[in-house]
Amino acid sequence: MTPEKTVTEAIQHRRSVRVFDKNIEIDPEKVKNCLKNAVLAPTSSNLQLWEFYHVTDKTTLKQLTTACLGQNAAKTAKQLVVVVARKDLWKQRAKANVHFLKSQFGDKPKEEYSKREKFALNYYQKLIPPIYAEFLGIYGWIKYAFFNIVGLFRPIYRQVRLSDLRIVAHKSAGLAAQNFMISMAAIGYDTCPMEGSDTLRVKKILKLPRGAEINMIIGCGVRSENGIYGPQFRVPFETTYQEI
Repeated sequence: MTPEKTVTEAIQHRRSVRVFDKNIEIDPEKVKNCLKNAVLAPTSSNLQLWEFYHVTDKTTLKQLTTACLGQNAAKTAKQLVVVVARKDLWKQRAKANVHFLKSQFGDKPKEEYSKREKFALNYYQKLIPPIYAEFLGIYGWIKYAFFNIVGLFRPIYRQVRLSDLRIVAHKSAGLAAQNFMISMAAIGYDTCPMEGSDTLRVKKILKLPRGAEINMIIGCGVRSENGIYGPQFRVPFETTYQEI
């Protein structure tokens, strides 16, 4: 059995594999375990506004390949993982956090909570709702104007518009997706994140609700000899790194 790679080895091994070996199957349970690592990724306010659809069914794989515009990374994948951003689940996720916190703090009257405990509970019960509540995008612009006026006098959080909160959810989903892909690389499996897809068709295939948004679709398998199209290119590190 090949030993699991270190974090650095897994990162260096990971490439966007465009063609997977058709003769090598991958274990769905191992892929599922990598998804368990995905949900350990950092996430804004611990709201975990994501879902992961692990596709192994041949018919669904074929349908998703068409929705992925026939890309080789989808066509040759043994399995697919659809990463979905779920900003619309903020109420359920906030309630889940409150339930967890109360289970940690103990069942006691509100007045007996410590200052730190009250702050944590109020964060999800009083701060998150006005930030995430929305009505046709209008409420977001009102919040944005208010927060920017307050921001003239002191530092304040400003990402409160509908578009801002969508970005927040997608960033968290992207962090989770990277956890998944590095975990896959660590055990010798390969992946290819795909943004090129007909997201409306993907949602219909998976029967997703209107509020769900496709973050990316990840092809999974083991790379074929021609699976990587060329050497990895990155702009010089010095052009992206600034020490202050």
